Amino acid sequence: MKRKRLTIGIGIAVVFVGAVLFAARQAWFAIHGTERLSGPRQAIPQAVPTPRPVEKGQADWPCWRGPTADGKSSVTGIRKDWSNGLTKRWEVSFLCQGTHTATWSSPVVCGNRLIVPGRDEGSDLVFCLDSGNGDLIWFKSYEAKTRTSRGPGPRATPFIDQDRVYTFGRGGDLACWRLLDGELLWKQNVEDAGGKEPMWGHSSSPVVYEDKVFVQGGGRALVVAYDKITGRLAWKSAEGKAGYAALTPLKVEGTIRLLAFHSAGLACLDPSDGTTLWMVPWKTSYGVNATTPAVADTTIFITSGYNTGCQAIKVENGQARLLWHSKAIASQHSDPVIIDGFIYGYSGQSGQNAGYFKCVKLDSGDEKWSTGAVGWGTTTYVDGHLLCMDIKGNLSLVRPDPNRFERIAQFKAALGELTDPAWTVPVVANGRLYLRYMQRLVCYDLMPQ
Repeated sequence: MKRKRLTIGIGIAVVFVGAVLFAARQAWFAIHGTERLSGPRQAIPQAVPTPRPVEKGQADWPCWRGPTADGKSSVTGIRKDWSNGLTKRWEVSFLCQGTHTATWSSPVVCGNRLIVPGRDEGSDLVFCLDSGNGDLIWFKSYEAKTRTSRGPGPRATPFIDQDRVYTFGRGGDLACWRLLDGELLWKQNVEDAGGKEPMWGHSSSPVVYEDKVFVQGGGRALVVAYDKITGRLAWKSAEGKAGYAALTPLKVEGTIRLLAFHSAGLACLDPSDGTTLWMVPWKTSYGVNATTPAVADTTIFITSGYNTGCQAIKVENGQARLLWHSKAIASQHSDPVIIDGFIYGYSGQSGQNAGYFKCVKLDSGDEKWSTGAVGWGTTTYVDGHLLCMDIKGNLSLVRPDPNRFERIAQFKAALGELTDPAWTVPVVANGRLYLRYMQRLVCYDLMPQ
């Protein structure tokens, strides 16, 4: 009997130690690990010899969160019957070279040009593709030393501004390229201005407004602005750890302000000189404020993961006033969309496909409904609907209705079999859907045949 008890005790101890070691390994990987590329991979092809001239489209997607910085595409008339799937236009799988070069940036589109960052073992890469057929138009690179946690490649999405495009690497390199041929016009590193890379890399997608381009730099340059033509430092503002969210424009009484969701809270800045006008404290685990603030008129919605929750803020008379705070949505890094006074978005952590998609009333914080039917992922608004993609690459087309969840179409495994989460947000431009998974970029047709 004693021997039997001893055997059982040893077995329980082994199971307990194994569970602790597994949890410790998972925690270590979440902070320091990097995804290994899997699936099809190509060598970088030769660029086409005579690309077409740059042409603008009717429904371009030139920057993070689209043309109006709210996650909404201007495409209309999409096909809503997906019973026979979606038609694939093209696919490439050369955006990341090597084996541990994970990159998360989403593409941007200006007519027949598509810009998307990538990575090899020692350099940041920038690709310009024909948005219609995937042909390589130009390819550029620069050496960039970075950390490797969650991959060494860029997170920030480029910004196309007329004949120029701006990219921002995880190591802090802000570069300006000529859209036509990829000539490097200037490059600056925010750390030269006092910036400091956060744990999971510089992730703030650049924002261009008037004569400047803005990013979060962290350190002694929490927010930093450069002359968009020359690259000269215009100003730097405040100190602290950078957040992972993009700067967000806010219009107050006809004047544009910039919202910076950094590691310690939400700050409102004057874009002309970087003056901080107000700040709302908002702390979360690891300083991870990564979800872009959503704006409707002068109401701002922010949310963070790690069970932090969410809150809505009203800007009145130049100051911020708290409307409400709740745990209804606690999104680690999935950006919600505001439609007709209601917030639609994912809640939960990004590492597992088991979050909730919710509808919350913007002015009160009342939760209208919640569903686990679409996993955990990202969403884009197009043609009166929410196009959701979970981290396994399954697509859902959801009709936004505050009274009930209604999925009207579904397309599974749009990216094939995946070994790691698909975190990059779907992009819809000029009737096409672009899905990125590390080294791969897939284009589907959304319009009726």
